[in-house]
Parts: sequence; C-alpha cells; structure tokens
Amino acid sequence: MSADLRLVKAPAMPDADTPASAPRTPIHKWARADRPRERLLDTGPASLSDAELFALFLRTGVSGASAVDVARQLMRRFGSLRGVLDASAMELREQRGIGPARAATLLAVSELCRRALAEKARDRELLNAPGAVEDYLRLLIGTRPYEVFVCLYLDARHQLLHAEESARGSLTRVAVYPREIVRRALTLNAAGLIVSHNHPSGGVAPSASDRQLTKTLQDALTLIDVRLLDHIVVAANEVFSFARQGWL
Repeated sequence: MSADLRLVKAPAMPDADTPASAPRTPIHKWARADRPRERLLDTGPASLSDAELFALFLRTGVSGASAVDVARQLMRRFGSLRGVLDASAMELREQRGIGPARAATLLAVSELCRRALAEKARDRELLNAPGAVEDYLRLLIGTRPYEVFVCLYLDARHQLLHAEESARGSLTRVAVYPREIVRRALTLNAAGLIVSHNHPSGGVAPSASDRQLTKTLQDALTLIDVRLLDHIVVAANEVFSFARQGWL
C-alpha cells in the first residue's frame, strides 16, 4: 500500500501582539475577545495596546490592512506613542490610510491630551505637583524638532494663570528676551514663573548659555518682585529641574 503524501503549507504564525484572526481579516469578523472595541468594553482600556487604542480612532482600515495594522504602521513610523501625538497634519497624511479626516482626529486627540494635562496642572499648586508640570511639558514640547521656550505664569498661590510659548528657534538654539517675559509677567500680575525649553538633539544637561539665561531672567524678575520658581529642560523621556538641582 502506497501512502498519499501531500505537501501542506502551515499557517503563518501571528505576531505576539497580533490577534489570532488573520491580519487581513476585517476587525468586525475577528473573535469578540480579539476586537479592540469589545475588549475595551469587556475588560477596560488598560487591556489594549497603544496601536489598538489608536485603531479605535481610525475606526476602519484600508485595502489589505486593518485599522490595527494602520495604527501599528504609525507607531513604527513615528517611533512611539508620543511621536504619533506630536506629528503634524502633513506628516500624518504622508502615511498610508491617513487622510484629512483621520489626521484631524489624531490631532484632536493630541490636543485633548495636552489640555487635560494643562487643566490638571492649573487646578493644583504647581510647586506641590512637579510631576503634573513635567508630564505636561514633556507632552507639549518634549519631542518638538526645534527648540521652544515656554513660560508658565503663576499667581500668589502658585496656581497657573497662563501658559504660553515665548520663543521658537532651531534644532540647537532659541532666542529668548527676558525683557519681554518680564513685561508679560507684569501684564498678567504674576507672582511666580516656571520656564522650560526642550533639547531636540536629546539629553537634558543644561548648557552654559542655559544657566546664564536663567540667572539673567531671575535677576530681572526679582526687580519686579516675581519669583523664578524653576527652569525645566525636557527631552522626549528625560527632565532636568534647576530647582531640584539647587540652582535656584
């Protein structure tokens, strides 16, 4: 008796974070336990990956790729969750599956995150909530491709009066004018100030010019009885605080 031997191709193994359903199968045909929306409702948002959460905003995929696939491509392109949130409309629309409506949705999500963190900071005494301030600043300017100088003006109770971008520069430098910051502090009747800038090239060690600017600004603010409470240098995942270092 001869055996009938046939070559059978084994099914491709899914990635560790890929649902058991075939990756090209529309999400609505996946098993309920694999569908991001249903899993979020059944087990909570913490059970979803970053890409799966993004997929809920994208809603649908494109030909040959589910919404989760498109979201994963975004994560790979921009390198991280924060990278996607900091991407511009033009950068987002360069990605397959991201048109004007989806780009607008992702930009809205990013802005809501920033406003929520600003609201969290505004409702607290900022000196007693350094984590909220640092989280807000990292999301606001931590991954900008150019240097930005931000001022947080505080009242006498150290609550946020106003936050604004005071200057924008290049990859390695930004021109800051202490006189303009002092004038703004007077206009807002501020009692305190936290300033911050980012280092797009990575690393948060302050330069000699950073330290000189801080001293100049501190001296100028002292003349109008406004206290410089901190200068925070931020990068994508690091923070340096002049106050925590004992330099203020």
